[in-house]
Parts: sequence; C-alpha cells; structure tokens
Amino acid sequence: MTATAATVLEKPTDRLELLAQTLFRPMGADGVYARTGLYEGVVDALAAMITRYRHPRAEVFRFPPVMSRKMIETSGYLKSFPNLLGCMCCLQGSEGEIRETVNRFVEGDPWTDDLTAGDLVLTPASCYPVYPIAAARGPVPSEGLLFDVACDCFRREPSKDIDRMQSFRMREYVCIGRPEQIQAFREDWIERAKGIADRLTLPYTVDLANDPFFGRGGQLMAVSQIQQALKFELLIPVMSEEKPTACMSFNYHQDHFGEVWGLHGADGALSHTGCVAFGMDRLAVAMFATHGLDVDAWPASVRGALGI
Repeated sequence: MTATAATVLEKPTDRLELLAQTLFRPMGADGVYARTGLYEGVVDALAAMITRYRHPRAEVFRFPPVMSRKMIETSGYLKSFPNLLGCMCCLQGSEGEIRETVNRFVEGDPWTDDLTAGDLVLTPASCYPVYPIAAARGPVPSEGLLFDVACDCFRREPSKDIDRMQSFRMREYVCIGRPEQIQAFREDWIERAKGIADRLTLPYTVDLANDPFFGRGGQLMAVSQIQQALKFELLIPVMSEEKPTACMSFNYHQDHFGEVWGLHGADGALSHTGCVAFGMDRLAVAMFATHGLDVDAWPASVRGALGI
C-alpha cells in the first residue's frame, strides 16, 4: 500500500494538498470525494481494529445512507440542526409533466424548481435509526442495550478541508439504559479511545465540546451542553495544532431519545442513551497526516495494531 508519484495529479504546494491529491479524486462538489485504494485500505483496517473492541452483547446494525423523514423529525434533529440536513427530492407527476421538466433542462432552463420533497432524508448520524428499533421491542432490560452501528452519513457543510466532508462514514457504539450505565459506558470508552490513539501513535487531546446547534437558541443549548459536560471529543492536529480535528466523540443524550421514542425500563423510568462515535474518514486522514503516505514505512507497532 505504497503511494507513488503516479497517484499525484498535480504538483502539490503543501503537505495537506499532497494528502488530498493522493488519497482522493474530486467529484465536482466540495467535501465529496472518490477514495483511492490506498486510503480505503486504511479505513478498512481501522474498522477492523474498532470491531475488536466491540462488547460481546452489542447487536450489530449497518444502516443505509437514507432514513425516514418522519423519524428524523421525531428525533428532534430538524429543530437543532436544520442547516445541516439533506432531504431526498424527486420529480413527480404524469409522464407529460416530467417530460416538460426534462425539456426545460435540455433547453438550458432551470428544472430543479419542479422537485418535490420525498419521504427520505440523508442520514446525519449513524445512531439515529437505532432508537426506534430498540423502542419497538418494549421495556429496556435491566442490563441495558448495546449496539454497534454504522452508515454513510451526510451533513450539508461544504468545505475544501479534507477533515470536513459532506459525505462521510461514521461508526458508533450506542448504549441505552439507566443514567449510571450510560455514564459508566462513556467514561470507559473515553479511556479505551485514548488507548486506541496511543496504539496508533496519534497525538491527541480530550476536551469538552458542544454540537453546532442552529441559531441564537442553539447558542444557549451549546452552553448548557458544555456546562453539563454532555459531550467530549478526542482531538487530533490534522490541519493544525491550533485547530485540531474531532475524530471521536463521547456523547450523553440524557433522556432525550428515551422521551421522543418512548424508551423505558421495566420500572417505567425513561431510559437514557449515550454513544461513542468514530469519524472513520477523519481518523484515516489523521493517520496519513501523522505517519505519511507510505504505509509500508509506518511504525511497526502501528502496522501491528491495524493488522496490516
């Protein structure tokens, strides 16, 4: 898995440009890339490493990149992050009406005004589909529920930075149960994540964080999230030391998803939820930014941890 000069499209001007030109190919939109085999080999190795940390009780789900619009509305995502959500749209109507739209396009006129919102949205985070699945089963058992979920995700935040994609992969471990179970789950995973970063010889810090809630009301929500220490992130200096990249996050949702989806324990108490999220693409970029493009030259301990 060694990069060669043939993989570079143009002479790069800096380290990050070299990474971008070697690992990706443009697809006509910022933050959306074709990914090379060199890059995908590392993503696959990271995924296999994360799997080795999976709890034996964790149930595995792999979700499609779309989900029900009704589900995302129920979850509250539209209220908190409306600017990031992508909705599937399509042409509807009779054959003649659709043909008129196509003809306008052929003639060089706008055609997208004829699109109608469908019943699907692009999944913004891989944990969202699992809560209604868990709720449909009835009371949460006393030992809690554990899930291993993943999917291709989308957030509408175009960027030329290779650590902030619109289309990206997310892997999560999700816990549903009593408050003390969620807090123990998160604290355990913060320490496990540090161990993973150490094994991969990645420089990092772990710090309090907040989600990018929308609008003025969102600013108050962000402050509250920090005050209650509901979110931590593992940060790696991909772009710079001053603005490190969040490559893993450790989240305590309290009883939010328990309330909106009717998740209860056998005693009737609302269940709490939490998750640890791995930004698979951000982690892979961090590996190349830290260790270079020649995977064969990476430290033996790192290659051993990844099984490559």
